[in-house]
Amino acid sequence: ASEMRRTLTPTNSPMSSPSKHGDRFIPSRAGANWSINFHRINENEKSPSQNRKAKDATADSGKDGLAYSALLKNELLGAGIEKVQDPQTEDRRLQPSTPEKKSLFTYSLSSKRASPDDGNEVSPYSLSPVSNKSQKLLRSPRKPTRKISKIPFKVLDAPELQDDFYLNLVDWSSLNVLSVGLGTCVYLWSACTSQVTRLCDLSVEGDSVTSVGWSERGNLVAVGTHKGFVQIWDASAGKKLSTLEGHTARV
Repeated sequence: ASEMRRTLTPTNSPMSSPSKHGDRFIPSRAGANWSINFHRINENEKSPSQNRKAKDATADSGKDGLAYSALLKNELLGAGIEKVQDPQTEDRRLQPSTPEKKSLFTYSLSSKRASPDDGNEVSPYSLSPVSNKSQKLLRSPRKPTRKISKIPFKVLDAPELQDDFYLNLVDWSSLNVLSVGLGTCVYLWSACTSQVTRLCDLSVEGDSVTSVGWSERGNLVAVGTHKGFVQIWDASAGKKLSTLEGHTARV
């Protein structure tokens, strides 16, 4: 009986399951998304002329075409794009928010488990026919295109504006009033009424303006002088409130 029990009892530990890792020369095909991998390789190998043509076509179609292309990539290729970038960017406009590895072949399985919030799988209780990433893509806010005019809407004469890099002779206030230091005077120009007023003249004091700066509220303007003084002026009343001293050089 003891010999029978000895023969039935295994002496060695059971064999472990074979490793699922690929050979060092043969990659593992398990868990590889070949459609996305081949698609990204084709994108990376495009010539500069092809990228330029694609950029021009994208600029013509606008963001609607970009959003539609990103939506197709999410649903057909599982790209995971959540936001449509600016059409002027070349290669990153349709990249996923969390890009995957761009290597075509993998030699080991990823130990990361898919979470229910990763957006790749659609919830069984969802009423939307698209995935969570596509829903975020469609809900992403659309930034209006800002057009900058190529011609100025107003040209101001500044005959005595000093050509010195270290002087701050122009400043714009929060109330849409421009202050300019010209020689010994400070002028204010209102962008709302196009009215020009002379705030102060330092020729009586034998000084000149070297800097101007508005307060945060836009009601006070500081005037720095060549002799090292800082004068605080009330712009609406045209009245000097105080003079600050202590500088040994121009301000």
